[in-house]
Amino acid sequence: MEAKVASHVPDCDVLEQHAMDETGLQDFGDRWIFENLAALIPALNEEAGLTEAGAAGARQMIVSALSNRLRHVELVKQHPEILQEKIEVAAVVVGLPRTGSTMLHRMLASAPGMTGVRWWECQNYAPFVGDDPHDPEPRRAAASQYLDYFLEHAPDIMSIHPMNIDQPDEELIILGQLFSSTMIEGMYYVPSYARWLMEHSRTRCYTDLKEILQSLQWQDKRRNGAKWVLKTPGHLMALDAVLEVFPEARIVMTHRDPVQTVPSYASMEATLYAMAADIDKKKIAAFWQDRLAELLTRFMDTREASGGRNFIDVQYRDLTSNPIEEGQRVLREAGIVVTPTVVSGMEEWIEANRREDRAAHNYSLEEYGLSSKGIEQRFARYREDYLNS
Repeated sequence: MEAKVASHVPDCDVLEQHAMDETGLQDFGDRWIFENLAALIPALNEEAGLTEAGAAGARQMIVSALSNRLRHVELVKQHPEILQEKIEVAAVVVGLPRTGSTMLHRMLASAPGMTGVRWWECQNYAPFVGDDPHDPEPRRAAASQYLDYFLEHAPDIMSIHPMNIDQPDEELIILGQLFSSTMIEGMYYVPSYARWLMEHSRTRCYTDLKEILQSLQWQDKRRNGAKWVLKTPGHLMALDAVLEVFPEARIVMTHRDPVQTVPSYASMEATLYAMAADIDKKKIAAFWQDRLAELLTRFMDTREASGGRNFIDVQYRDLTSNPIEEGQRVLREAGIVVTPTVVSGMEEWIEANRREDRAAHNYSLEEYGLSSKGIEQRFARYREDYLNS
């Protein structure tokens, strides 16, 4: 077992200098992200229990995020027309993990006339220094190498959350590179940082996210006229900002009983945390049971405050039994004309991504210190209000 090392993630100024040295750039634009980073680093050093390899990975994650920021700011300075791109977001899928939200998002975003952020774009949303911003191949190659490394160290992840560099994926990863999403707590056990983010800076990232979407649309002219489908459960933390920045979007909530989703997600988090730290499954599960309940409470409160406008509900059992029908309903409610071509595109995605083509995801409540009764009690309000009998 690797020895743990304390305080092995350097201070902000050291990591900032590494990113500037790596890119040859110095302008980070609005430096608000460093407030978040300054709160994150102590949590990584004091709470996450990082192994030496885990600390090295965290350092690299932060430097890569800062490098992306530098390259993005430079790209916009060189091409200010990026800021003239019109972003049309049709839907934002925000269901909790393990509720079918990934399936729904990828099916919708893969339909003709729709688009989403691809996995390789999440890793490097800005072109490498000196590269043609309209040539994705260097970044696709880098993403492929990273995915190979990721799967080597967490081989079980593909049965839980399948990944492909060209599939639509979560802009959670981009927000994580702004140190502003649940991606960080999904990679490292940092409960104090999760609390700090909820209380201090959970919304400022969304104007930056919109600018990054403008850049991705400008980089790929095939997206001209397409409507975006966004997705991440992490948006539940800041739905007020989502509604403010993307007022035209419909918020799509996928629903499934937390008795099924909480232990499944605890298992996924244990797989991810084990890449960087020695883990305690029961501690992980306790944190995520409370965290997911908090996110659902934030969702319910924001929805009630908005009068329920812009929301679409999708039940897991309906989605898994009739995915095409549910996909058509969501698109129609989001104002999209559903043509036979759109339906065919969704059907092709479903055929190519059937569940039986993946290994089973095995876990138990007991190994994570969970109980059905305890989960039912913790999520009582949500289960009563949003789960059909």
